[in-house]
Order: sequence, then structure tokens, then C-alpha cells
Amino acid sequence: MSDPAKTRRHAERVKELVASLVREIKDPRLGMVTITDARITGDLREATVYYTVLGDTTEQAGTKAALESAKGMLRTRVGHALGLRHSPSLAFVQDNVLDHAKEIDDLLTEARQRDQEVQRLAAGKQYAGDADPYKSEEDEEPVGAREDQG
Repeated sequence: MSDPAKTRRHAERVKELVASLVREIKDPRLGMVTITDARITGDLREATVYYTVLGDTTEQAGTKAALESAKGMLRTRVGHALGLRHSPSLAFVQDNVLDHAKEIDDLLTEARQRDQEVQRLAAGKQYAGDADPYKSEEDEEPVGAREDQG
């Protein structure tokens, strides 16, 4: 197992290398792809590369096939650039960060709409009971100040 800082550096380097090498792939199936992250195991043998694709499901499937097809070339070039004894195997995983961001945005929009509806319903309404239901020290009479004592 290697040093975690060294592993992070290698993962960042793999991300940069794959991002630059993807531009050289001449496969027509490759769409608008962005490399978002890379993670590498502690023994530096396996790297997982995360990517996003702009487009519909057919373009996403085509890009996945193109990356799988170019995996050997990418592994060779990444291995030479890293200068490690063993070239890390590459696994490509589609990053669904855009889908998650859209889902969160939809939830926030729905919450804002519910809040506006509550504000609309509450406009002009009054609380049931006194405006200040708590007794203050000014309201209390001092002991012995009652008139009916005596």
C-alpha cells in the first residue's frame, strides 16, 4: 500500500492524462465527454475514471462504447506517462452528477413553491390567544400589595 498523498497525486495525474488523451480518440461514437474525476487503488494497479457526456442516451451509450474501445491505447499512454512499474487498468464510469443536480434543483423549487403557498395562506391571519402569552416581571404584583388583604 502506498502513501495516500502519492495515491491522490497519481489519481489527479490519471485524470489530467485521460482528459488530454480523449481528444485524440478518432472514434465517431465519442460525444462531448468531460472527465470529472479519477480514483486509483492504493497499490496503483486499478484506476476508475469518471466522466459525463452531453447528450441523450444514444450519445451516452456511443461514448461508453468508444471509451471501452480506446481503453488499451489510453492505458498504455497513461502507464508510460506515470512511469510506474505496472500500468494501472482503467475502468470508465459515467458520472451522474448532472442528474443529481437536476433532482436537487427540482426538490428545492418544489419546496419554494410550498413555502410561497404557506405564506399566501398565512397572510392576514392572527395567532389564537394573546399576542404575548408569557408573563413578564412588570405584570406581577409585589407580595402584600393586594387590597383585599388584611
